[in-house]
Amino acid sequence: MRSPQLPPQTTGRPGWRLQYLTLALIWGMSFLFIKEGVRAFAPLQITLGRVATGAAVLIAVLLVRRERLPRGRSTWGHLVVVAVINNVIPFSLFGYAEQRIPSSLAGICNASAPLFGALVAFAMLPDERLSPRRAAGLVAGFTGVFVVLGAWTGLAGHDLPGALLALGGGLCYGIGFPYTRRFLTGTGYSSLSLAAGQLLCSTMILAVLTPLLTSAPTRWPATAILCIVLLGVLGTGIAYLLNYGIIAAAGATVATTVGYVMPLVSILAGIVLLGERLTWNEPVGAAFIVAGAALAQARTRRAQAGGHDGSVPEPLASSHR
Repeated sequence: MRSPQLPPQTTGRPGWRLQYLTLALIWGMSFLFIKEGVRAFAPLQITLGRVATGAAVLIAVLLVRRERLPRGRSTWGHLVVVAVINNVIPFSLFGYAEQRIPSSLAGICNASAPLFGALVAFAMLPDERLSPRRAAGLVAGFTGVFVVLGAWTGLAGHDLPGALLALGGGLCYGIGFPYTRRFLTGTGYSSLSLAAGQLLCSTMILAVLTPLLTSAPTRWPATAILCIVLLGVLGTGIAYLLNYGIIAAAGATVATTVGYVMPLVSILAGIVLLGERLTWNEPVGAAFIVAGAALAQARTRRAQAGGHDGSVPEPLASSHR
């Protein structure tokens, strides 16, 4: 049975702007939560905690809405793949990255995901074409990446390994976006149902891997535990519901732009709350990355504006920060 569809686009619906700002705040603050979490727990342990609590939130909402988890071996096979490349690997990579780099820099590197997504989409999706405008966006975006890394220093910065780990997380998201669009769009299940299934798969995978690859924590500080819970409940659970509501009220085009606000939030949070410092090239590079991502995704975003069929929209993949 087909899951309920999203309501038609109603850009005048009150409240979506507040949801938009709240979502940008939650996702931007996620990098601060990770930074606090890795002070006491291994990155895999943080990832397990956040996907488990996020899955609990979405499954509870499924029960309230009387929706079902997806069915079918093929759908669950694709959900396992998406769970690995959109949750298990990138969430963990950002944790390992933030053992070495500031949370603000991790947030900037995360903004590269649409650039990688555009590159992969050209290879995976027949309807994607590399127009001059999108090519210019890719050039600008990856120029920003090199500016952030300080390429003129010979890539010898002390935080290069950490930045590369964070960029690896962005690459995973970039692969996950077109994969989700190609293999899960049009399955007949709502994006809520698919996301709950995806996080459930992530939880089961990490429940096996984490005890095998990490040692039990030696301490359990309340601040770190709280940050992991917030990552799961807010950044991996409620954030998805907010994104779902923005898509319904204002369209997928508007929802996609939340990702362009996130680096600003992560930078401000890192500076104000953690006392982090930025070099001039990091915010300058971030501006290039965001502008390039906007250009590279231009066609995709226009195409999304009218689509509200209840299946998984492309911005959904970006909701799992």
